[in-house]
Amino acid sequence: MSDSGDCGRCKCCSVIITLGLTALSLWLILRASNPICSIQDFYVPVLNKTLNSTTATTSIYFDIELDNPNRDEEIYYNTLDLTFYYKYSNQTYSPVANQTFVGFYQGFKKKARRRGTVKATGVPWGEVFGAVSNGSMPVFRVGLVTSFRFKVLSRKTKEHKLAVGADVAVNDSGEKDNQKGVRLKSGAPEMIRRGPTRPLVIDSVILFNLLFIST
Repeated sequence: MSDSGDCGRCKCCSVIITLGLTALSLWLILRASNPICSIQDFYVPVLNKTLNSTTATTSIYFDIELDNPNRDEEIYYNTLDLTFYYKYSNQTYSPVANQTFVGFYQGFKKKARRRGTVKATGVPWGEVFGAVSNGSMPVFRVGLVTSFRFKVLSRKTKEHKLAVGADVAVNDSGEKDNQKGVRLKSGAPEMIRRGPTRPLVIDSVILFNLLFIST
């Protein structure tokens, strides 16, 4: 009888601990914020009026910052895909370059920078030079697509998708006109679909399996 009672108490404690850890993990992940992505630098040398336009490169120099604002959640990024567009006067966009970066790990409250140079092809430079000479600023767009996982306690969540972008106005120095970082917006990770309501213990287990995978 004593052994049976001890076994029952052990099982009860195990269930309580499991539910407690599950609740804590769910609370942490549900309050987690997406990475904050911004354009810190954007430079098109050929648009710099102080340079010789016949020798200046038509490449684009860029500097992208990825910020993990969370205090308790680490982030594991998969491949980062950057696409650069030229924005026409009719508000349509045409891709002119792309760049890929390998995935990486980012700790709590950490920032990472990804810099590079891409060759811009298909840009209507005649239209662009005309806009600059008339005092207008040509507009490019940077789009970023990736997927990532949060790590909470000792477990990683399943993948979330992130697709963000922002327009960048370029002045006659070839630099982005906004001196501050330009935040990439309008994307969101996949949301978990809610199923029918179930008893608390079953619901917790299902949500735990949906949100986490073994490390």
